[in-house]
Amino acid sequence: MLKKFINYAVPSVFAMFVSSLYVIIDGIFVGQGVGNLALAAVNLVVPVSIFFFGMATMFAVGGGTLISESFGKKDIAKGVHIFREAFIVLLILSFFMSFIFVVFSKKIVILLGANGNVLEEANTYLKYYVMFCIPNILGISLSSFIRNDGNPKLAMIATVSGAFLNIALDYVFIFIFKWGIKGAAIATGLGQILTVLIILLHFLFKKGHLSFGKTKLHQENILRFITLGFPSFFMEITFSIMVFCMNIAISKVGNESQLASFGIINYLTTIVYMLLLGLSFGVQPLFSFNHGAKSYENVFKFYKFTIISSIIINFIYFTISYFYGYDIVKLFTNDRSILNETYIGLTLFNLSFFVIGINVIQSGYYQAINNPKNSNIISFLRSIIFFPITIFIGSHFWGLTGVWLSPLFSETLCFITWNLLFNKNFGSILANYFIKSAPKNE
Repeated sequence: MLKKFINYAVPSVFAMFVSSLYVIIDGIFVGQGVGNLALAAVNLVVPVSIFFFGMATMFAVGGGTLISESFGKKDIAKGVHIFREAFIVLLILSFFMSFIFVVFSKKIVILLGANGNVLEEANTYLKYYVMFCIPNILGISLSSFIRNDGNPKLAMIATVSGAFLNIALDYVFIFIFKWGIKGAAIATGLGQILTVLIILLHFLFKKGHLSFGKTKLHQENILRFITLGFPSFFMEITFSIMVFCMNIAISKVGNESQLASFGIINYLTTIVYMLLLGLSFGVQPLFSFNHGAKSYENVFKFYKFTIISSIIINFIYFTISYFYGYDIVKLFTNDRSILNETYIGLTLFNLSFFVIGINVIQSGYYQAINNPKNSNIISFLRSIIFFPITIFIGSHFWGLTGVWLSPLFSETLCFITWNLLFNKNFGSILANYFIKSAPKNE
């Protein structure tokens, strides 16, 4: 059991770790090669990149859940058909979104809160970034699909290879070609293209059951994997809403330097958030397959492993950030005031991830066992109900300190509310609940 968990979770977590590293290195190149204004501009565009990631994971996890369940029930043909439908819909959507975001890029960055000197930089970055919307979305979704098709290692190799190409091109485009923030966006896009090309080897050499081919689109199937996958989209939108609200709050109580601080914090917290998502995505096929095969005891064991892994990941990340965070922030900027504010903000923000990890795992668990309702409730509590309230109160009474602590308050309120009011299987609050059992499919 543990070996199987490691075989699926570790490649996914490692791939997300490398992806988050290239995001951080991208931020270092932008900060040192372009400037603090560019850092603030990229941070304003973060909700758009999260939106794309959410769209891709909605179809990948929703379709992947149905595929793994079908494989668990020995219905291979149905799993292949679901994959083909999901891929076609994703291809159409990515073309459409790429067109919309390129045409209306300036209006979109204004809507996201860009003004003054940040506006043009943000507009430039967004315009070039969304030109690669198609490989971006396909790379994320196809990685998940081949993981469900029993090939987690190739998914890891594809993601890692794209990340390394991105890092290399970042240096070339920013420091040698002097393309500025445009170079960072193009480097990201070319890295995503490489990821897709490597993933296609899975289909070219027929490494699993899934394959491309003609198929008819059925409304009921599309609605089903959208319904199942929506919690993944909602989970990403939750983070996007957090970033958007924090940008607005900082704009009101702070200045451009403090927006740059939040940009650095976003880069650094990406690593732990991506690790938690990688953990959740990695075990999704195990949850779905065993649920489809009615091996519920195995599902509960995998749930236990996932929760424990989440706690370990957060502890390691928090410890490194606390003791070495100041030196790490120095890689992004040499401005003393930004350094001090970023370290304080990072330390306070990081406290929230202990609770975020549990909420993300719970949400992903319900989604993987074909219970999107519970997953949606958790995401709704996190983003729509509690976070806007906590950041409004926190920023009003405690300024920037309140902004940095607002995720901790909202995630804790979500955890308590879900488990006390909605989850009928709560039982013991901490050790007994999270280590000895998993919530049932209510």
